Amino acid sequence: MNALRSCLVGRLPRAVLLCPQRTISQTPVRPKALQNYKRPSIDDIGVPREPWQRVHERNQKKFNGQLLAGILSFGATTFVLSLIINFNATPDYKKYKIETITPKIDKSGDGGGEVESLGEIEDESAGAALIEEIAVESIETVETAETVEVTETVEIAETSETPAVEETVVENVTEEIKEEESAPAPEIPAKIFEPLPESVPYLLVGAGTASFAACRAIKASDPTAKILIIGEEERPPYMRPPLSKELWFVNDEQAKQELRFKQWNGKEKSLLYEPMPFYTPVKELEEAKNGGISVATGRRVVKIDATNQVAHLEDGAKVKYEKCLLATGGKPKAPSFMTSASDDVKDKITLFRSANDFLKLDEIINNSKSVTILGGGFLGSELACAFGQRSKLGEIEVYQAYQENGNMAKVLPEYLSEWTTSKVQSEGVKTLPNSSIKSIKKNENGRLSVDLSNQVVETDHVVVAYGIIPDSSLAEASGISVDKEHGGFLVNEQFEACPNLWVAGDAAAFLDPQLGRRRVEHHDHAIVSGRLAGENMTGADKSYSHQSMFWSDLGPDVGYEAIGICDSKLPTVGVFAKATETDTPRAVVTESNEPDRSKSEEKAADTSVKSTTINNNTATSSDESQDYGKGIIFYLREEKIVGMVLWNVFNRMNIARRVLKEGKSYDDLTEVAKLFNI
Repeated sequence: MNALRSCLVGRLPRAVLLCPQRTISQTPVRPKALQNYKRPSIDDIGVPREPWQRVHERNQKKFNGQLLAGILSFGATTFVLSLIINFNATPDYKKYKIETITPKIDKSGDGGGEVESLGEIEDESAGAALIEEIAVESIETVETAETVEVTETVEIAETSETPAVEETVVENVTEEIKEEESAPAPEIPAKIFEPLPESVPYLLVGAGTASFAACRAIKASDPTAKILIIGEEERPPYMRPPLSKELWFVNDEQAKQELRFKQWNGKEKSLLYEPMPFYTPVKELEEAKNGGISVATGRRVVKIDATNQVAHLEDGAKVKYEKCLLATGGKPKAPSFMTSASDDVKDKITLFRSANDFLKLDEIINNSKSVTILGGGFLGSELACAFGQRSKLGEIEVYQAYQENGNMAKVLPEYLSEWTTSKVQSEGVKTLPNSSIKSIKKNENGRLSVDLSNQVVETDHVVVAYGIIPDSSLAEASGISVDKEHGGFLVNEQFEACPNLWVAGDAAAFLDPQLGRRRVEHHDHAIVSGRLAGENMTGADKSYSHQSMFWSDLGPDVGYEAIGICDSKLPTVGVFAKATETDTPRAVVTESNEPDRSKSEEKAADTSVKSTTINNNTATSSDESQDYGKGIIFYLREEKIVGMVLWNVFNRMNIARRVLKEGKSYDDLTEVAKLFNI
């Protein structure tokens, strides 16, 4: 101890050593206020002057009076404002009924004819005046279809004799009618486009999901960004998946016209990402201090000058940009017979893709007895199940013709494609597999005669669902490279085609670090690629690493999610389990709106898991009554997992992405399937 003390004395400063020792008092110090504190007694508590109930009633009456006065004041103010301010100055033209009146005049040979519409005319001068008035009104013609009103005036010489007036009226009216018949049809004025900004920091070509995802990413990094979206359709950006799913289950005609639908959980939603008032008017974008997003609808970009960074529009307008995104999407594949088909036949064929196609097709189906869908992929099968609900009610007959052996045969293994075909048939659809189109003609009844390789189908309308081709029409005029194998604009891992020019969505042929160069045509990929391109437009310099997924719902009871390369030609391994009532798209959406809507561990533990191995797309299972209620299908290439289909298993994509990213080969895929807790 002495040694330690001497050591410390030698090291510590002298000032510290001279400090006197301080003792800490353990006695609590009572504040002065507490020393004079005395616990109150019952006598110190005040006595109320009157009962509390009487006070409460008096105060309640006072408050009710104030509330009533406020309501009356608000109502009186609203009433006075409604009398002073005209909130809607637009006249209601629908309440006016416009007719064209032509006088019926019987001209006899001796000039003593009689005007039938006038009845008996006692006074000749009054009759002449009335005839003159009718003659003037008779040549007022209204073209209601074009809402164009044409008025012609006829001058009638005043005479004292009624027969002379009648002859003049007949001659003038006849001359006016001949002039109107010989006159050329009025020219429809060309559409006048609003002027676009001369220059914008961010230009997005295409008004779809990829563009809207890019807008969000740009605004997240640059809140005051000025973004101009140019789209060919007359609508702001909207989502496409409900066009073949939920929208067909809407019974409210007004909701259909407004593109509102109910999700599987019953909650209503709009097809539009944001209503038009959300966007900044185009003419105000340049002067917007806090930036904004503007949408120029009904416009088409035909060329991108990547060197000078200028976009050329079809109407002659030019827009200079600092950063540009091409999100042109795709166009429906047109079958070969369309090139030689007559106009009468083309009018009865719909290449389904847009919201306008939905509105048109919905009206057609409501007035048809039968419809035929060409194509057995995602879109064709979804539309078939959607139309099938009307077929069950006896409203329409639905056919689905495709070249494959079953529905979605290019994606699903053969055994699952057969099961899906049975499901589609149970929805009221007559499937026609192994059918190729020879020709389509219009018969004497005005219906279409579809000549297939195995039979002839008579139908009222045909819907083509052959998929899409990337819209890369800008490439040749703009000098942008195109992927000859996959189609679409050639881009790198950052989705950049050339300096300050990015591509996202269906039109991008991108380099996947795990699966090689490919092109994806699904909704989730539009979001993922659009977001990545938008981030890189603000300087993020990120590479593609997040695998996108896709999904399909055959109505509210059967659905699946998939990721990676899902090709039925690849060897597959399927692990299935018995499904429960909660294993449907409707149940999953109804149960929760959270990203992870997994089933409870208790139900998963009680579910017995069976493994089914597929070689050459042939299923072998000990359970002959397998209904494939839910499960995981692994797609293999060189014994490694390159794709997965989650059949009636939802919200497990984070696990699927992790398995796909590892790129391992597994001896027992049943153990891998357990990760999904099916």
